[in-house]
Amino acid sequence: MNFGRGPAVVLNVGGTRYSFSREVLKDFPLRRVSRLHGCLSEQDVLEVCDDYDRERNEYFFDRHSEAFGFIMLYVRHGHLRFVPHMCELSFYNEMIYWGLEGSHLDYCCQRRLDDRMSETCYYAAEEPPGEPTRGSEGKGRRPPGAEGRKWLERMRRTFEEPTSSVAAQVLATVSILFVIVSMVVLCASTLPEWRAPENRSMEEQSRYTAESVREPSGIIEAICIGWFTAECIVRFIVSKNKCEFVRRPLNIIDLLAITPYYISVLMTVFTGENSQLQRAGVTLRVLRMMRIFWVIKLARHFIGLQTLGLTLKRCYREMVMLLVFICVAMAIFSALSQLLENGLDLGTKNKDYASIPAACWWVIISMTTVGYGDMCPITVPGRILGGICVVSGIVLLALPITFIYHSFVQCYHELKFRSARYSRSLSAEFLN
Repeated sequence: MNFGRGPAVVLNVGGTRYSFSREVLKDFPLRRVSRLHGCLSEQDVLEVCDDYDRERNEYFFDRHSEAFGFIMLYVRHGHLRFVPHMCELSFYNEMIYWGLEGSHLDYCCQRRLDDRMSETCYYAAEEPPGEPTRGSEGKGRRPPGAEGRKWLERMRRTFEEPTSSVAAQVLATVSILFVIVSMVVLCASTLPEWRAPENRSMEEQSRYTAESVREPSGIIEAICIGWFTAECIVRFIVSKNKCEFVRRPLNIIDLLAITPYYISVLMTVFTGENSQLQRAGVTLRVLRMMRIFWVIKLARHFIGLQTLGLTLKRCYREMVMLLVFICVAMAIFSALSQLLENGLDLGTKNKDYASIPAACWWVIISMTTVGYGDMCPITVPGRILGGICVVSGIVLLALPITFIYHSFVQCYHELKFRSARYSRSLSAEFLN
């Protein structure tokens, strides 16, 4: 920003004035406000705000002042909630104007917003992150590095959002095909008919030798690993925050799926084919089976798997509570069943209940109503206890399920609306 006077910048939003220093605008959390720092002329400024006073260096925004006050609370404290007695959709429009999304809201407000959207079938026309408004296209000079940032943002959306563009959909389709092919080869390689013509043992199957790489299965596996590696490297390069990229669960899964192949190749190269480690083959077989993590890569492209992961993330307290219920009941019923079936001298002793750990297996399959039938009580008190165990399991398991179910529905609607926004941008790109 190379115009205006004074070190301070004043934002006038609906009659309420806010004063900031020029340097604060550079990395301001609100995208529309931060764009003021890159404006090089008054014409550029009028593309961002409604009016501008050069003498007082004041920018006017004809927006809801109270809503902006709550948005400023988010900037200062990191928590964004709805304005009391204000329509959720109106506040959501204010958020979009200033450059925020529904994910910035606190969890309780996100649920209110999604419920309101579900009731009214409302879809907001969000600006894609990091892109200017339509009116600013082709007008004025762009700040230095804007083209590079725009290209990186487009690449990032292409790899992270499968429905954001035609290129993203093509890339997602190719990635899904590679996952399916790799899974088919992995499953087929365990068939006896697959190994019979080659007359090799499981230890020999686990090696990555020069001969195995030249085989069709080895070539297909190498091609799939090459594609996954290139995709992971590109996504790492175009990511905004490299540390956050490494910490994401799906990226960790990608590393767990790719790394075993290279570890197996390096172990073969450095240890040799006739070493004791190669003859044992246990480590290499475990690493080879870790390719099953490739299936989880499909979560990038399917809302159902994303919904499952997001539900588990948000309902970890309910899941812990469910495990505590099971563990407490398991401790009580396993001790009582071992006492009634084997600990008391009632004329018959059930050897299946010789210890409490052995009785825990019976308790868990009874509480979950699986009932394999491999062990069961034979005394009358033990059978009465078994009936109480089954009924208690049904009640205890049903208590947290309601919370998990509602969270699953909420996560599904949230991801569906997010996908719908990108689908609209994809339709516009296709028509243009």
